[in-house]
Formats: sequence, C-alpha cells, structure tokens
Amino acid sequence: MSAVARSVAAGKTRVCPHCKAVVLESLSVCPGCRHHLRFDVEAAQRQEAAIRALEVEGQLCHPSGEDPYEYSIVVTVSNEKGQEIARKLVAVGALQGGEHCTVSLSVEMLPTRAAPKPEPPALAVVPERPEPPPAPGGRRLPDGTILMPPGLKPKR
Repeated sequence: MSAVARSVAAGKTRVCPHCKAVVLESLSVCPGCRHHLRFDVEAAQRQEAAIRALEVEGQLCHPSGEDPYEYSIVVTVSNEKGQEIARKLVAVGALQGGEHCTVSLSVEMLPTRAAPKPEPPALAVVPERPEPPPAPGGRRLPDGTILMPPGLKPKR
C-alpha cells in the first residue's frame, strides 16, 4: 500500500467501513470504533497533533427513592449564530436505586495539514584516516603490526 499524501477538502466526510459512523475523510483512525481507516503517514501525524478542545465528564446518579429513573443523552452542535447544525440522541436507559453511570464528551480539533517535521541535525563527517603505505617487504595488519618475511622481526 502506498503512503502517498492525499489532498482532502477540509470538513469532507465519509462512512467508516467498520462502524458505519460518518467521519472526516482526512482521518487515519476512526474516533468512534478506533479502527484504522488508512495507513497514511501525513494523516497519522495530523491525528497526533490533535488538540483536545473540550472535555466534559459527569455522573448520572439515581436520586433517593425506589422508583427507577429514565435518561436520554442528547448532543447538540450549534454554529456561532446559534443555528443548530446537528442534534444526536446518543443513548437512553434507566437507573435503578443506587445505580449510576458516567457520561464523557470530548472534542478534538485537527490541523488541516500535518505540521512539517523539523530537519534532523546533520551528522558530523569524520574524514577517513589515510592508509599508510605498505612496509617494504612486509604487510600491515589493521592493528598496525607489520608482518615481515621469515627471519625478520615485526615492527610496530
């Protein structure tokens, strides 16, 4: 599979093939089911740069009394003019006496392009040591020892 970066219009959506949720086309991992949607280096870098813009967590607790209480969890998104963009019923249920459940809401914001990676520092170039010429009548070993023909002593 190719890791070629694709240009996607900001806000363009598609359906996750795993959970069938509508997700941003630019994502590499579905925020709902957390399955991989594509293996793209740039998209993965964008998701790593995500900013957690909002995070709210709360508990629904059954009030004192014996009758069960029903609940509905609704998420509404509005634009800057107060116009409703989306309204989703997320979950419904009932709490019996003494029961509770936790509700968490988080919103992540992603840059439209991956931040450029800083260039790694250049490695220092070490010049190679010039090879000394072979000794007359002998052979030099890597440790510097010179092998001489039989009858002559090695030099260092």
